[in-house]
Amino acid sequence: MTPARLPSGRHRLSREEVTGAQRARMLRAAADVMAEHGYPGTTVAAIIKRAGVSRETFYQQFPNKQACFIAALEYAIDLLATSVTPAGSGLAQFDRFVGDYLGILAEHPAVVRLFLIETYAAGPEAMRRRLELQQHFVELLVEIFGARSPRERFACQALVGSIVSLVTARFVEDDLGGLRALHEPIVALARDLLPGVS
Repeated sequence: MTPARLPSGRHRLSREEVTGAQRARMLRAAADVMAEHGYPGTTVAAIIKRAGVSRETFYQQFPNKQACFIAALEYAIDLLATSVTPAGSGLAQFDRFVGDYLGILAEHPAVVRLFLIETYAAGPEAMRRRLELQQHFVELLVEIFGARSPRERFACQALVGSIVSLVTARFVEDDLGGLRALHEPIVALARDLLPGVS
């Protein structure tokens, strides 16, 4: 999510293109400012200043800060959900899945921080969307491991919960370099929780 500034002066962009570019800048600005100051410490004025748009432009697209946050969160969810969709099954596929997931987190820290941390302060709608994505990941693991029994499905839930907790701790500690170090321990945990997979 690296939106460019619009060209100054006259241009041939459609109104939809202009609106889309402005929206992308505001979502990126919201993610960056919240990564620095947290959701409670972020103001609409700070988002506007970082995005380089007018107050009127902001309120044409978002009624308030929370609506802007939800829109940025939706982007983070789409980024995670579409970037780590596995094709295959078994422990080797899970290994690749974990590598892709940790790579995306490291590449987009400000955006992903919205999902991992700021949802706790942004209200029930944000938490509902976060839990929906976590359940999406549970279902991916059920598919990867061919989990059939209630115990195996619960193991997939526990694995997702553990992964989210581990990576959230790295973000809280501002230890993005430590994200990739989680790869092997997470795969080992999957092997322990689901001993029947190969």
